[in-house]
Amino acid sequence: MRKVTIIGAGPGNPDLLSRAALDAIDIADVVIGAHRALAGIDVPPDVVRCELVKTADIAAALTDAASWQRAVVVMTGDVGLFSGARRLVEALSGNAQVDVRVIPGISSASYLAARLARPWQDWRFASAHGVAGASSYQVARDTETPVVLVANGRGASLSLAAVIRGIAEFLPCANVRGVVLNKTSAAACAYAAPAIEKHTGVAVLGNIPADEAFSLESRHLGLVTADEVEQLSARIDKMAELVEKSVDIDRLLEIAATAPDIREEPYRLEPIAGARPIVAVARDEAFSFYYEENLRALEDLGCELAFFSPLCDSELPRGTSALYLGGGYPELHVRQLSENAPMREAVRRAVESGMPTVAECGGFLYLQREISDSEGRRWPVAGALEGASENGGRLSHFGYVELTSQRDGLYGPCGTRIRAHEFHYWQSTCPGGDFWAQKPRRDKGWPCMTTTPSLVAGFPHVYYPANPDVARAFASAAASFAERRRHG
Repeated sequence: MRKVTIIGAGPGNPDLLSRAALDAIDIADVVIGAHRALAGIDVPPDVVRCELVKTADIAAALTDAASWQRAVVVMTGDVGLFSGARRLVEALSGNAQVDVRVIPGISSASYLAARLARPWQDWRFASAHGVAGASSYQVARDTETPVVLVANGRGASLSLAAVIRGIAEFLPCANVRGVVLNKTSAAACAYAAPAIEKHTGVAVLGNIPADEAFSLESRHLGLVTADEVEQLSARIDKMAELVEKSVDIDRLLEIAATAPDIREEPYRLEPIAGARPIVAVARDEAFSFYYEENLRALEDLGCELAFFSPLCDSELPRGTSALYLGGGYPELHVRQLSENAPMREAVRRAVESGMPTVAECGGFLYLQREISDSEGRRWPVAGALEGASENGGRLSHFGYVELTSQRDGLYGPCGTRIRAHEFHYWQSTCPGGDFWAQKPRRDKGWPCMTTTPSLVAGFPHVYYPANPDVARAFASAAASFAERRRHG
């Protein structure tokens, strides 16, 4: 049976053609299309090039010619929007000797950008879940990292090919090199793999069967933390053994090895002059979320990090010159936090003394007067700030924001900007209003956070690399506090 591949080539720009379209042209015996559609396409010298415009003429040529086995028809437009491909398929439908497939030579997004005379890189194509900017796709593209998809294969076969091909071709330079079928048996993977590879050109690297060893418990705000998972190391070992048997690890490593070296220097900050202040960082089952880049930034700037537990310790680390209270689950441990009166008092006194303090999300709730547990019972906590918190019943202000300070404070003068994210169920009666949080690319924002010359406290988790001056301000305030205390 002879094979015909119909390609929608968009506005006729060969630079926009997908890898699947170029591969089809490379193995064809004949390439047919209007002059405009074929212009600029690099047709191999041993492939016949035939310029035809009308659908009837193309259908007749495909029906009458007997010297070819694989033909490609290039049509301008997007096959999802352009009726020429549909008419040609109908014209060939009565020929039992011809197997026809239609593929988009370019993505609909690229086609739209080309029709509007703007390169796709100048656009941010919106979908139901987000945009190309700030996505995994953008990270992979900017770092030239090959992509291996993990696709849920349970109860699906050919439809998987549509999903995989959609991801691989929706935007240019996606560099999808392989796929692993998740929640899929070896037999189902063997059945689906040929069709997936045929229709997408993406290698199936294996399967991960459904197994309880891969299941991790979740709750509000996501998965339970690693420290709470019983026999986690043993479960990971079992996962590794299973994946080693069902996934082509050698092929996976070969794909990974094609990634170029990262050309950017590691992000580091120069230390500030002066003392080496001790920053007490709350870290235990109740306070566990920190950007590691934030902690490293403080260390780069010359701070010494001293970790402590508001759950178990009775006093702050010796020589503490600043407090960093991160996010976590204080609401799940509020009884123990409340019953640790010495630590609550130590934190309250430190904040009231003017010790530089950053409190984010869970740490912010801990500084207030009360936290309600999941059953609605109120428990007193540090009491350094006004306000009480309780379960709001849903995620609030979820996602990335850009913060702009509305007054001078610990992080800098009025107008200081820093990127952050919010992600919480518990709501406060006093969320603060000294910063403005603006959602990116949306006309939505809200007041948040409390700041003074020695304090920043609120729901957002800030990211210091987005504005290193904010980290410098915190570290400098800690150093000044240490210096003042040394000199009485």
